[in-house]
Amino acid sequence: MSDSETDPAARLVGLLDIEQIEVNIFRGRSPQEALQRVFGGQVAGQALVAAGRTTDGERPVHSLHAYFLRPGRPGVPIVYQVERVRDGRSFTTRRVTAVQQGRTIFNLTASFHRPEEGGFEHQLPPRLEAPDPESLPTVADEIREHLGELPEQWERMARRQPFDIRYVDRLRWEPDEVTGAEPRSAVWMKAVGPLGDDQLIHTCALTYASDMTLLDAVRIPVEPLWGPRGFDMASLDHAMWFHRPFRADEWFLYDQESPIATGGRGLARGRIYDREGNLLVSVVQEGLFRSLEP
Repeated sequence: MSDSETDPAARLVGLLDIEQIEVNIFRGRSPQEALQRVFGGQVAGQALVAAGRTTDGERPVHSLHAYFLRPGRPGVPIVYQVERVRDGRSFTTRRVTAVQQGRTIFNLTASFHRPEEGGFEHQLPPRLEAPDPESLPTVADEIREHLGELPEQWERMARRQPFDIRYVDRLRWEPDEVTGAEPRSAVWMKAVGPLGDDQLIHTCALTYASDMTLLDAVRIPVEPLWGPRGFDMASLDHAMWFHRPFRADEWFLYDQESPIATGGRGLARGRIYDREGNLLVSVVQEGLFRSLEP
């Protein structure tokens, strides 16, 4: 069995290593998973790789804006078609369309910026002082503590999970624990193994991770994050701004909040910091929430 099949980090790098099948056309694998739809972070990460591979590689991405149009089918390859919108002196723009079985499932526009010196810098400080990630239990440990053991399905997922995720606040398990809870969540994250030195891979890996917990902030005032769900949930759109270089295999703090949920949709905002409190990435996402009750 190859390392990419047993090592979740290597598996993530392999998943992002999409195949070029023609000029401006790429094909990405979509693993057969026990999920109803392809994970949105996977599609976003692969699309950004496709966009980046049509640039000169000297301009890092500074922003992306994406729409999830249809659910992707696990196990079916996804074709990424790249349109070279602009190659300017300072900025490069790419538009990517993801197609599966002849249907468009995802659109992404990414902008790349030639590094340059600015006349000034500032940032707001982090909202919270989070404990060190090493002092916090893993999600799997919290589940084992609550249930006594990890259910077989979650055990398989934990073994394949490419990111170590540790919630700053302990998980809520009972409905009465969410009463009065603010729509905020924060997690420490990092890839479970080294991802190499290609900055594009680190950017796309963090794009993958950014879709994993962001909508938690919408759900927190309504239901426990773990256990039976009362809502079907799906990402609608996703936007990211990359402020500073980073490594996705080093700890980063993902601070998340939901300013509003109404009309079946919830908005979530995220800020990603390194351990020194430097703001690395800003994220905004809207999700669809529909009650599972008949």
